[in-house]
Amino acid sequence: MNLTDKIEFINSVLNELYPEPDIPLDHDNNFTFLIAVMLSAQSTDKKVNEITPKLFSKANTPKKMDTLSENEIRTIIREIGLAPTKAKNIKKTCKQLLERHNGKVPDNFEDLEKLPGVGHKTASVMMAQAFNVPAFPVDTHIHRLAFRWGISNGKNVQTTERDLKATFEEKDWNRLHLQMIFYGREYCQARKKICECKICSFVRKS
Repeated sequence: MNLTDKIEFINSVLNELYPEPDIPLDHDNNFTFLIAVMLSAQSTDKKVNEITPKLFSKANTPKKMDTLSENEIRTIIREIGLAPTKAKNIKKTCKQLLERHNGKVPDNFEDLEKLPGVGHKTASVMMAQAFNVPAFPVDTHIHRLAFRWGISNGKNVQTTERDLKATFEEKDWNRLHLQMIFYGREYCQARKKICECKICSFVRKS
């Protein structure tokens, strides 16, 4: 099967299932979105959405968050994985936003990746979903799907990101990022050693 046919099939299935995918993390501004994405590392979006209303009702700006102590933040987010580290990073990030960016979330990779607790994946999510800049954040679902679908070799997330960007049109990256996450959760789950989902079956038979 040639790559063009595979990509057309993948796009057709994902576009049919998720024509206009919504951002799964609840937020009301770029700052709360950044905090939600930071909290989502090694946690589920569902758990983050359960925790953040209480946090954001107290502090939905860097200035307000900075008035909370690290211990207060940690107590509110305690049910989320790596809560102590995340509380520390949230506190440091708020100070950096206030001191270097006038309390605003920066809209470029370089400054985002300098924020404590913000790696390339989190920065990519912000660039794609908050600022509509083409990016292809790779989480565990996307990494798994790219390997199963024969788009990448599964070596590491950096390789997967590079391969996905080379495979799909840039204009589709931001939408595909969300579509693949939703598809991975619903149809192409990790516990399936041999997946029989529509796309995996097509790729295997072709």
